[in-house]
Amino acid sequence: MAPIEDHPLRYALANELHARPFPTLNPPCRAAFLAIKQPTNAGNRDRELDRAHLITLLDRYGAQHPQPGATHYFGQIGKHQLKWECHTEFVTYTIFGDGVAETPFDASTFNMFPEDWLSDAPGVRITSALIRVEKFESEEAVSEKVDRWFVSDSLAVSKVLDDSGIMAGDFRIDEGGHMRFALFVRPKVGPQRVGRVVQRLCEIETYKTMSMLGFSRARELGPQIGAIDRELTELISNMSGDSSRPEETLASLLDVSSRLEDILAKSSFRFGATGAYETLVNQRISVLREERFFGRQTFAEFMTRRFDPAMRTVKATEGQLRSMAERGGRAADLLRTRVDVDRSAQNQALLESMDKRADLQLRLQRTVEGLSVVAISYYAVNLATYLAYPLTDPLGVSKGVATAVLTPIVILGVWFMVRKIRKSLH
Repeated sequence: MAPIEDHPLRYALANELHARPFPTLNPPCRAAFLAIKQPTNAGNRDRELDRAHLITLLDRYGAQHPQPGATHYFGQIGKHQLKWECHTEFVTYTIFGDGVAETPFDASTFNMFPEDWLSDAPGVRITSALIRVEKFESEEAVSEKVDRWFVSDSLAVSKVLDDSGIMAGDFRIDEGGHMRFALFVRPKVGPQRVGRVVQRLCEIETYKTMSMLGFSRARELGPQIGAIDRELTELISNMSGDSSRPEETLASLLDVSSRLEDILAKSSFRFGATGAYETLVNQRISVLREERFFGRQTFAEFMTRRFDPAMRTVKATEGQLRSMAERGGRAADLLRTRVDVDRSAQNQALLESMDKRADLQLRLQRTVEGLSVVAISYYAVNLATYLAYPLTDPLGVSKGVATAVLTPIVILGVWFMVRKIRKSLH
């Protein structure tokens, strides 16, 4: 019996679920993270440029190249490990190294990215981070270190994964241009779990930053939306008055609607992506199963206070744009109906005027026909009497009597002739 045929993509789809494994890290260790994004139209960028940039870095360290068309890579570069991932709008590089420097968040690991290589990147840095992983000593020691390393008013600290470790960060950019995160791992925690937490920290920072692009877009559109909203409100208010030029108002409404649709079209991808990134941020935080540490705010609470308002602004801006577009469309439909009714009334009045003119023309035609009968009859009677005079003398009939007899006969004949001609023309 022949085996059943597999779908051509069966193995590729199954392997995709296992293609991006978490790193395995043994504390103490460190990580340097970098995310690069093209400033505009990043979703339609040439991804071969990203792979070429990765290969340039690998060649610096004599490392193995990724497969053609690859969207992820994990390999050794020197004494460090490199993880590269190509996403819809950005690419990420994460370098992992053993041990930690005496100076907290020393940027030596980030120096694995050469300056000239960074300057040739097919995009710009959207975020970067330094992550320090230490062995857990005591809660008091952790509290003392995070107070010394981070800004207190924005510091977020929490126990994660059933108290397997404590993660901390303040989401501020340091003097070197990097975010800083710390992870303190308890004994007997496996290297894969440590790698998952470090990966989650990188993802939280990246997706949070990508989400904020939507907030920036919303703030940029604020004045423009306000101006269009005032213009739209004024146009709709004028509709309820005795506008003598509805066609001009309709043209203005259609112009406003087209501008709103243009803004929506240009912003829909960014607003949609913002919602997706926001969901990923919240999901990545939730899987860490945070618990409060010494009464400090957790990552989830930090996002609720600082991040969620920005995301609500994005949603409100998108909702306002859609609401304004719908208002403009409804107002245009109403005004278009009004214009159609006005034109129908004008057409009705025009038809009535044409009916009156046709009636007048008919009356004039009948008058002309009557006059024509009289004129033709006059000449016809004269001709008939001239023809009849030679016959009337032998009969003893006077000219006056002959004329009187012939006149009604000629008039009736002319009238029948004119009527027959009119009927033949119709």
